[in-house]
Amino acid sequence: MARSAEEAAAAAAADAEMEALPSWAPAVAFTLLPNAGSIWGGRIVKKELPTWYESLEKPSWRPPNWVFPPVWGALYSSMGYGSYLVWRELGGFNEKSLVPLGLYAGNLALNWSWVPIFFGKHQTGWGLVTILLTTGAATATTTVWYHVNKTAAYLMYPYLAWLTFASVLNYRIWTDNRNKKHL
Repeated sequence: MARSAEEAAAAAAADAEMEALPSWAPAVAFTLLPNAGSIWGGRIVKKELPTWYESLEKPSWRPPNWVFPPVWGALYSSMGYGSYLVWRELGGFNEKSLVPLGLYAGNLALNWSWVPIFFGKHQTGWGLVTILLTTGAATATTTVWYHVNKTAAYLMYPYLAWLTFASVLNYRIWTDNRNKKHL
């Protein structure tokens, strides 16, 4: 009996803490969360960009390097806010939100793994596999989100478009450089 009273007290304390948070805090946290992976990835890119990446053959239609950070920042923030909308719509972390937010978490994990594979390990072919898996996870996430909150799904559309572009770019870099040794 004392055990369940302790559990009830802990749950009540957790609820009180959540109520003490400003109402905007979850939206900000969810929006910023996807950007966290870019901090680690950015360090890898910064190291490899002037050496290894510049030695690769790249298509003429590739955007300049300075375009990528603001585009990814906007895409991460957009999908992060979408995840907040889904979380809010489904009442937080619970059984109903497991699939929509679980797919999103898988998408983020795949997305964040691309930089260490492509830039860190110089594995352009495995990078292509990773970005294609990411695109599949993002598509599944968007489809599930559409049935929960249409705005959240719409916020994923630019990300899907960019992943398509990035996949084609990754493919070209892989095919144009696969017979060369780039250390």
